[in-house]
Amino acid sequence: MGIFKRLFGGFGVKKKVRIVVVGLDNSGKTTVLNALKPKKATLETVPTVGFNTEEFQKHGVNFSALDMSGQSRYRNLWEHYYGEVEGIIVVIDSTDKLRFAVVKDELETMLADPRIAEKKMPILFLNNKVDQPAASPPQETMQALGLDRITDRPWQLFSCDALKGDGVEEANILQVVPSI
Repeated sequence: MGIFKRLFGGFGVKKKVRIVVVGLDNSGKTTVLNALKPKKATLETVPTVGFNTEEFQKHGVNFSALDMSGQSRYRNLWEHYYGEVEGIIVVIDSTDKLRFAVVKDELETMLADPRIAEKKMPILFLNNKVDQPAASPPQETMQALGLDRITDRPWQLFSCDALKGDGVEEANILQVVPSI
């Protein structure tokens, strides 16, 4: 079911959308963003400290993405940017099932934040690293994180292998663009 609409005010008009990309450390947030950008030489990614801002264009929309560090000591920074964004991408390491409880706790904290709750921000969940033998299937990830209990906003869960770029295009970044 299509829960989002393209939001162009006219032909050729490019809207700028600010999004935040969150997830635990080593989930693949930076790799997802690299897969969304125009193809460049593959660069090695290093852990994000604090946050980075990435700019790119997809489907006629200009995106400004806040790539937030997932390290525990930096997760408190996430909330400082909720008021500045229109959509959220949550990247989940589908092979790190032991930390699904931590992901769930962080998700509940995020959804309880008034700036996110009031805006009913759309969320795109990316079940990353699905090419690995230990990967959790989407249904298992959805149950472990309690995603089926999110009923107050649009959201979708897609599987991907961000390193290879598989599934990132199919996930369609427009999922996090709120309709006007």
